Amino acid sequence: MSATPSSFSDSAPASSGDAGAPVAVQATPAFSPLYQQIKVLMLQSLQSGEWKPSAAIPSEIELATRFKVSQGTVRKAIDELAAENLLVRRQGKGTFVATHAEHHVQYRFLKLIPDNGDPNSEGPAQRRIIDCKRCRASADVARALALRAGDAVLQVRRVLSFAGVPTILEDLWLPAAPFKGLTAERLTDYDGPMYALFETEFGVRMVRAEEKLRAVLPETEQCELLKIAPQTPLLSVERIAYTYNDAPMEMRRGLYLTNTHYYRNALN
Repeated sequence: MSATPSSFSDSAPASSGDAGAPVAVQATPAFSPLYQQIKVLMLQSLQSGEWKPSAAIPSEIELATRFKVSQGTVRKAIDELAAENLLVRRQGKGTFVATHAEHHVQYRFLKLIPDNGDPNSEGPAQRRIIDCKRCRASADVARALALRAGDAVLQVRRVLSFAGVPTILEDLWLPAAPFKGLTAERLTDYDGPMYALFETEFGVRMVRAEEKLRAVLPETEQCELLKIAPQTPLLSVERIAYTYNDAPMEMRRGLYLTNTHYYRNALN
């Protein structure tokens, strides 16, 4: 689906300084600034796959011509998309669609850092896929993924180890339809971040996440998988990850061992 000026309606005034400027985008409030309207159209191109991960998007001048707005308006829309890690500016080369395969993005959703503060010091996590099975969504999973209770989901369980020490136990649930064909074998064989696999093989790009944290004690099976004593304190992290337009695509529950690591987050 291509974003075109026809996506605008005539219900809002044009922004000053944009000759022939379009007006309100459909499904966007009439009071929305013009650059926000352009951002909506650019998001449509990202979501539809017109602009694919790692590919260059059209230049600011080309986009300004396409949307019939000023180059400054386009630049402001791109600035916001770059701040949200959806686009990446590269000096002298242009603007590209961000991808989870890029090294600097790989740690964006993995916040457990070794005590020395360097996420690269331990090398990549060693992953062991325990299970990947199709099942019916429980009420809480369905609610988190905007499904109906009983709808088909994929449930994955894995253990992440650092320097050979089991450190994270994760259970995650995915809506079955977008991830048709995902198996434990594919997860095991893929040499890269899980979100990069989702992006390259299933066309699903996680763009943001919400998390809830609390301290817990492990259950017996969790102790066995993490090789820890029953009273070992763990950090429980429940995450809902979203693709474009705030569509939930993953619910994840992780148990983090923090005796040699800490959970780091950046607040803006």
